[in-house]
Amino acid sequence: MATRADSAVTRPAARWDEYLFRAACFSAATLLMAALAGVVVSLAIGGWPAFKAFGWRFFITAEWNPVTDLYGAAGPIVGTLVTGFLALAMALPLALGVAIFLTEFCPRRLAQPIAVAVELLAGIPSIVYGMWGLFVFAPWFAAHVQAPLAVHLTEGSWAARFFGGVPNGANIFTASVILAVMILPYMAAVFRELFLSVPAQVREAAFGLGSTSFEAVSKVIVPYVRRGVVGVVMLGLGRALGETMAVTFIIGNAHGLPHSLFDAGSTIASTIANEFTEATGELHTASLIALGLVLFIITFAVLAIARVLLASERH
Repeated sequence: MATRADSAVTRPAARWDEYLFRAACFSAATLLMAALAGVVVSLAIGGWPAFKAFGWRFFITAEWNPVTDLYGAAGPIVGTLVTGFLALAMALPLALGVAIFLTEFCPRRLAQPIAVAVELLAGIPSIVYGMWGLFVFAPWFAAHVQAPLAVHLTEGSWAARFFGGVPNGANIFTASVILAVMILPYMAAVFRELFLSVPAQVREAAFGLGSTSFEAVSKVIVPYVRRGVVGVVMLGLGRALGETMAVTFIIGNAHGLPHSLFDAGSTIASTIANEFTEATGELHTASLIALGLVLFIITFAVLAIARVLLASERH
């Protein structure tokens, strides 16, 4: 039995350890916030000459001409949003399907090896996907999709406006496909872990009430983890918005506004990657840094929307 003297000795030590632990946690959180604030401030200071020179025209014009020192971010911003949301629209149903199959229908002997393969795909570097897109997918798409489609398009029709473009395979749509292939295994792996976290009793109760597999998944399992699903969707979108090298290889790197899905375009990340090392003028460098700030704001807005959606699910 501990004596009163022992308690007098141990209690101060416990309080001191607790103080150190709290101080370490507070310091880590403060350091993270300071680093985040430093990134924002440095981007704002570096991009200020562009904001000062062009004002709101920087966001609404698509002209990007280093020769005349005229820069507009509308093209890269539109390209970033279009490719990101197209990639998410293509990857989300497939990721959900893969995760549901592995957790609900796949035999146990096959589920684990397939899950490991999906996780390995999620770990492949993005530049590998970009090289595959450039040397394999883009030529195939140009030869078997764009070229035959271009023959049958009538000039001035809605189809021509929607699918027109140079049939070389480097365009907004193929970049979106590569992004979808990139984020698909990542989202599928996380969705699988979410569905595995659903208690077995919940599944058994759904089937015990006479639910079909579709009803059990759509009305019980997915709603049970809907907050996590929202988070995974937003994280996948955030990764698609910020991807650099894979998109740079295959999007065509044209600064103008894309007029169709098969038009060449650019994203904020690809523009920065292509031009930052060659930017010699102050205004050119400032415009690229301003693009970085815009990308930061877009990504932050996506995560903020996710937080709002998650908060609304609690009520």
